[in-house]
Amino acid sequence: MTLIDETSTIPAGGPTLEQVRRVVTDLPGPRSAAILARKADAVAAGVAHSMPVSVVAAGGGVVVDADGNSLIDLGSGIAVTSVGNAHPKVAAAVAAQAAQFTHTCFMVSPYESYVDVAEALNRLTPGDFAKKTALFNSGAEAVENAIKIARKHTGRQAVVAFDHGYHGRTNLTMALTAKSMPYKSGFGPFAPEVYRVPGSYPYRDGLTGAEAAARAITLIEKQIGADNLAAVIIEPIQGEGGFIVPADGFLDAVVAWCRANGVVFIADEVQTGFARTGAMFASEIFGIEPDLITTAKGIAAGLPLAGVTGRAEIMDAAHAGGLGGTYGGNPIACAAALAAIDAFENDGLIERAQQIGAVLTDRLGAIRENDPRLGDIRGHGAMIAVEFVDPETGAPDAALTAAVAKACVTEGVIILTCGTFGNVIRFLPPLSIGDDLLNEGIDVLATALQGA
Repeated sequence: MTLIDETSTIPAGGPTLEQVRRVVTDLPGPRSAAILARKADAVAAGVAHSMPVSVVAAGGGVVVDADGNSLIDLGSGIAVTSVGNAHPKVAAAVAAQAAQFTHTCFMVSPYESYVDVAEALNRLTPGDFAKKTALFNSGAEAVENAIKIARKHTGRQAVVAFDHGYHGRTNLTMALTAKSMPYKSGFGPFAPEVYRVPGSYPYRDGLTGAEAAARAITLIEKQIGADNLAAVIIEPIQGEGGFIVPADGFLDAVVAWCRANGVVFIADEVQTGFARTGAMFASEIFGIEPDLITTAKGIAAGLPLAGVTGRAEIMDAAHAGGLGGTYGGNPIACAAALAAIDAFENDGLIERAQQIGAVLTDRLGAIRENDPRLGDIRGHGAMIAVEFVDPETGAPDAALTAAVAKACVTEGVIILTCGTFGNVIRFLPPLSIGDDLLNEGIDVLATALQGA
């Protein structure tokens, strides 16, 4: 079977993989099954996987497995390959850097590409004020360092996170993360001085943004005290918690309260950053200027890189040697990031995210007109979710969600679930996907719903 079609074109760059959905074996096929059997023997059981395939190629809007199955990619490796897999600019930059040097450790022998990435983040992130950046390896590591910086800057210890939030799997970030299974259960005790308050969940709490903010602020003031609080951290659109979009005015009010009380406001844009929401950063959609922003995932198109960017006076609070890490800002990852940022800025990907969002919301809205089990459709840009419910009670329907996702996978569509209650399907397609594949993926979802 030929996997390469030299006549095919892929929006916004990418390899010339044939852009089709093609299921030629049961999933997993025999070659993938053999590799997954080896995984079961060699890899720790805690490292699970949701797709029964072993990947050999990806690009545009498809992922190809070892058996020649070509799957529609509506997950982007959890919002990582936003520019598309193996984007030509990224692949060329990585190869060129690898041929020069792979590592020196920036803390030992600095190099220009780290500085280039920092300058780009300082320029791109919201806020017309002096900024600085530090680079790390993962989103969780960026979050940990943002908390370190905020504590050092304020001289305070307490940190507030929100219901339904997800911030990572390390000890501190598990404490910040709301959901127990599979992220926290059995892994405690967790880092101290982390507190949780309700945020804004319009579909379920029925509150205005101002009302939800007042509720959160009251709890912070009465149960923690502003004078003890170093930072408030929140995803502008909560990711793993269910793509929850806060009501208008909620984030503004929380930011204003933080400013008035000397509390560092941290926007966790690990999933929402880099054109994913139809803006370079989701904070722009809500008109807020965070003190610190954490980034990762889409920043380097699959290479491990993360950043903390923020007000220069806050970022400079840490003493020399207090921030860093052996691999943080690795030169190959920095090269990938610079190429990805070039694509985000110059290949029309912000506009493409908006177009993808319009297709998803229109198609899903049409399905909901005849199926009340689709309780809520929400999100921005190429970050859209459907919350499935019992139409009689509005209760979360995790069983339906799992059944629909499984049916989509069987038919060759990569679908991700999320939500505190396990009842949300999230759509995170690469911004390089074509409308034909996007619509075909939704067609498969619609058929799966009919059979569920």
